[in-house]
Amino acid sequence: MLIEVKNLGLQDYSTTWQQMQGFTAQRQADTPDQIWIVEHPPVFTQGLNGQPEHIQQSLGDIPLVLSDRGGQITYHAPGQLIVYTLIDLKRRQLGVRALVSLLENACIDLLASLGISAASRKDAPGIYVDGQKIASLGLKIKRQCSYHGLALNVNMDLTPFKRITPCGLTGMQMTQVSHFNPEQTVQSLAPGLVERIKQALSNWPIIANHLNNDKTQPKSN
Repeated sequence: MLIEVKNLGLQDYSTTWQQMQGFTAQRQADTPDQIWIVEHPPVFTQGLNGQPEHIQQSLGDIPLVLSDRGGQITYHAPGQLIVYTLIDLKRRQLGVRALVSLLENACIDLLASLGISAASRKDAPGIYVDGQKIASLGLKIKRQCSYHGLALNVNMDLTPFKRITPCGLTGMQMTQVSHFNPEQTVQSLAPGLVERIKQALSNWPIIANHLNNDKTQPKSN
């Protein structure tokens, strides 16, 4: 199944969000899935599970947008690689949890290629390095299709994260790729991350069948 990739550059968050909603509302059964690569000007976004107490101090001149994605409050700014996945889950026979794992694993594999050992957490979606969060994830499912996606901190100003409880995780410290691999940029990492996501999506029926077959095999003592 075809996956179209759009590199949008620096775009306003609310405008991009409205475009994702519009794409999802108008897509047909044969509409190709899309992956959007984007950066946003500084903005805090609060997901559907956001709590007012997760704003720790004045947000200053950085706007707060109440979003329809899952999750809680986070921060976007230039130097953060954002990959929005507009996927027809029904057509790909892909569950929401499976999509989350697919995105997490693609990011973990990319970081491993840079010598960065990262992992996911069952209790808190996202990617973590030495207990610090390097990537956040939030999705919206509508008409059995997904939008929003993954945000990987690459070489951004992390200071505004201190004004909030990132993703509702008390005491969570944020990190980024440049702390471990200073020469990397959004532009250098985007192709590798997108290619990993595309490959995983393309291989999903094979992976799913393999997992289902494993479950049906008798277990040896």
